[in-house]
Amino acid sequence: MARGVRLNGDRGLAWAALGIALLAGALVATALPAAALDWQPALAWREPWRWWSAAFVHWSALHLAVNVVGVAAVVAWGWVARVPARSALAWAAAWPVTHLTLLAQPQLAHYGGLSGVLHAGVAIVAVGLLVRERGARRAIGAAVLGALALKVVLEAPWRGALPTVPPWDFAVAPLAHASGAAVGALLGAWAARPRRGGRLASMR
Repeated sequence: MARGVRLNGDRGLAWAALGIALLAGALVATALPAAALDWQPALAWREPWRWWSAAFVHWSALHLAVNVVGVAAVVAWGWVARVPARSALAWAAAWPVTHLTLLAQPQLAHYGGLSGVLHAGVAIVAVGLLVRERGARRAIGAAVLGALALKVVLEAPWRGALPTVPPWDFAVAPLAHASGAAVGALLGAWAARPRRGGRLASMR
């Protein structure tokens, strides 16, 4: 089987597997010290595992519960959209890159949670629909991407971390949402671009 076919095939399985891995990591991390895993800009280069492990850290049971629901929603979004394995590869790449962009806001001394990575996943699927599909499915992709952009602007990431707002018992980091959405959109465009080799292979 040609490599192009493998990366453009699959139709949601790799996407679901990555979502399960994110969820499993978050559950395992509840038994580990947050200080060893969370994002800390001062340790970003000395302890690079934090580029990934930051996603697993949650500051409360409510924080974890919200993100568990978020993982389920993003996995379902990709599954229904029948995203190819290339989109899952883009999502995996967005995971550490989203956290690295937090270096732009050094006053965010600690960060943990799946929200940045989940925003990236939403953007990847939406861009894929916008680029690959036609008609109603393309319109859905455009609408979701527009809503995501509006959410990011309204959260005003340039103002820094938001204070805790009921009913949440944890502070929100808008920059993580904005970074995830931007990185996801860029990598989603890469994943959705036509692959000449894949098309030729699929015709054989």
